[in-house]
Parts: sequence; C-alpha cells; structure tokens
Amino acid sequence: MTASTPPLDATSSRSEKLAFIGGGNMASAIIGGLLQQGFGTGQIVVVEPYAEARTKLLEHYGVQAQPQADDALQGAALVVWAVKPQTFREAALQTRAHTVGALHLSVAAGIRSDAIARWLDSERVVRAMPNTPALVRQGISGLFARAAVTEQDKALVQSVIATTGEYLWLDEEVQLDAVTALSGSGPAYVFYFLEAMVQAGVGLGLPAQQARQLALSTFTGATELARQSSDPLEVLRERVTSKGGTTYAALTSLEEHQVKAHFVLAMEAASARAKELGDEFGAP
Repeated sequence: MTASTPPLDATSSRSEKLAFIGGGNMASAIIGGLLQQGFGTGQIVVVEPYAEARTKLLEHYGVQAQPQADDALQGAALVVWAVKPQTFREAALQTRAHTVGALHLSVAAGIRSDAIARWLDSERVVRAMPNTPALVRQGISGLFARAAVTEQDKALVQSVIATTGEYLWLDEEVQLDAVTALSGSGPAYVFYFLEAMVQAGVGLGLPAQQARQLALSTFTGATELARQSSDPLEVLRERVTSKGGTTYAALTSLEEHQVKAHFVLAMEAASARAKELGDEFGAP
C-alpha cells in the first residue's frame, strides 16, 4: 500500500506525546513535519547526547532536547528510534524502563525487529527505512510491523511518517534490506549521477551553475514524467532514443561499459551490508 501525505488526524495523534531517541537528520525531518502539521513542541521529547545536535533542535524547531533518558519519556504513545545501529542496544537498555507501554518505531538501518523487541521488552515494534528527501517532505519509507502491532498502532505510525513523504507497508521484514538498498541509499546514487552529469557538462564547455541547473531540472522532469506515465520505463527510454542519434550514442557507451550491470551489483552490495548490520549489531 502506498500513501501520499494525508494530514494528521486532529482527533487522535495530535493529542499524543511523542519521544525521539536520537535527534539527528531523520529525527529532525520528522519533528519538522509534525510541527508543520500542528504538533506543539511540548508534546515532543527528544533524547540526544550530543550538545551540538541539541542546540540545532532548539534553534531550528524550538524543541528542548535532553542528554539522557529519564521520566520525561513516560507516557509517550510512540518512541521513534533514530539512532545509529551500533548504539541502538545500549540506548534501548538505558531507555526501556521509561517507555513501558509505548509503541516503538525504528528508523535504524539493519537492526531487525527481533533484537529491538528483545532489548525493549516489547512486541509493539515497527521498522521503517526512510530516506533523506524526508528533509524536504519528499521521502519514501518502507514499513514493517510485528504481529503485535494493531491497526490503531499502524495508523499512528502512518500519521507520523506521512509528514516526511510517502510510505508503503511490507509483508516480510527481510524486504527492508532491499528497500535500504533501493530507496534508503538511493539518494546517494542520484547525487552521484548528478555529479557526473555536471562534471561532463563543465567539461563540454558549460559554466558549472548552468550545468547544475540543467542536470537537476532534467532529473526532476524525467522523474515526474515517469510518475505520471503508465508506460514502462523501458518504453519511456526508447522514446528519447533515436537509433544513430545522440542519446543512442550515450546509451551505447553506457552499455559497453556495463554500467547497468555494475549498478545492480552496487545495490546488491548495499542490501548485503544492511543484513550484515543486523547480524553485527543485533546480537543479544
């Protein structure tokens, strides 16, 4: 199932207290979206050990973060875990006494829900794999819920994640490794390709700013065309490619260098690393 960005239900989730463990970029993206949708800063509790990140949250969002978990977390309906995989276990063990009865939403890459449920002593766990376009409300998140998560729990998660962009629910948790490889890491692939386009444009004689503008607008326009079209991507590509023309020359060069095959291998490496993170940092 896919959603756009429906507004938060004023009769339910807006009255809830939400907690964030970790106050970095992804937490900030969600917090910013919540505030735009009518949440008050007093409904949001953030635990962030780094002073610089706490200052940023206060300056940008008016949210007062604290350096460690305490009783301020009690009563939170939802706890969002926005921590690095290698620090998740320690943070969970320090926090779980203060979050009894809460629903838990993890945006940490790789850490599987079995480990999260064990560390937090709770089966109400949802895993999410968002991506950085969430910072401009254009993200996409893959979601997986454990069996104990109710439809009401899912609705709360959806109302929070929808502030960052689109979402979809997955049937199997293992699919999150593929989501990580495709959309979680995906913005970096786009930026990498854009870098190459700009570099080539400059090398061909364009000013850097013009090359950047052309590359960004081309990506945005092509993506929107694909979004609005029901035609397969292959058909859209073929419509731009006249045999013997300029596009044909470019794509022939890409194929000769096996760019598509190497790109698939790169995504397989990202998926494998996501699994490794779960194995490495998800141990008891």
